[in-house]
Amino acid sequence: MLAFLRRSGLAAQDESPAAQALTGGVSSDIWRVELARETVCVKRALPRLRTAQRWEAPIERNRYERRWIERANRIVAGVAPRVLAADDAAGCFAMEYLGGLPLWKVELAAGRADAGFARAVGERLARIHAATAGDADVAAEFATDASFHAIRLEPYLVATARAHPGLAAPLEALAERTANTRLALVHGDVSPKNILLGPAGPVLLDAECAWYGDPAFDLAFCLNHMLLKCLWVPAASEGFLACFDSLYLSYCEGISWEDPSRLEARAASLLPGLLLARVDGKSPVEYITETPQKDRVRSVAGALIAAPPTRLAQVRNAWRRS
Repeated sequence: MLAFLRRSGLAAQDESPAAQALTGGVSSDIWRVELARETVCVKRALPRLRTAQRWEAPIERNRYERRWIERANRIVAGVAPRVLAADDAAGCFAMEYLGGLPLWKVELAAGRADAGFARAVGERLARIHAATAGDADVAAEFATDASFHAIRLEPYLVATARAHPGLAAPLEALAERTANTRLALVHGDVSPKNILLGPAGPVLLDAECAWYGDPAFDLAFCLNHMLLKCLWVPAASEGFLACFDSLYLSYCEGISWEDPSRLEARAASLLPGLLLARVDGKSPVEYITETPQKDRVRSVAGALIAAPPTRLAQVRNAWRRS
């Protein structure tokens, strides 16, 4: 990493900066490096993720993450950290360090559910999707189908299908439909743990799953966390559900590339599959540990997978009733 920083000119040849490993992720090594000129964040993708179940993914995803950041910033200035240098062959890049900004997940854990901020997340996400929809050049640049299958579809939907044989057919159908829908540039990990509260709005991190595919995946993936947080901080449930509504409504206002009802139907049917995946897939959320909580997720998600909804409000209402 030091050789990379010196080659890129970010570090002087005789500089030996202090570095600190950052925690929280399972897919990459990430360091905070205090250079003489500025503090930077250096990220390197891992070939095998740090999960209980064996989970491998190609390290070239690091290159696509860097490209997503650069393209997204051209669409919405400041929506992601600035890339400072990259070495695609080594599978690493350096970006500005934004560690002083609050993390949305931390805010939600404290019960601070800001529907206005959720609305801004939906609005920015829709702008990125709209600007890349139908763009053949972007589609060619982010033809990462194999990587997206390895990082998202297999560990979430396919693995969950193995854990629930009775739901295997609809879960595998969701994975196949998602894989074959290629409409816009997808981030792939729009989660509160990857969103900072920037001075000008949400800042998105960790686009390792970047893929030209179904934008409904990004919407459903983020909305899933608004539901799950109700089990983490029950007292703030109504606030989280208000964030759910605000995010999806603002996103739908920005859909210009297809009939909004079609995208919403895909997101609504995908959401229960992702909900179940966060307790029985390869990447369960760390804050749902009790069997009654897991069973509640299984009950609601299982019923919705068996009888797919077409509106996101149907998912929210079923969850709220539970």
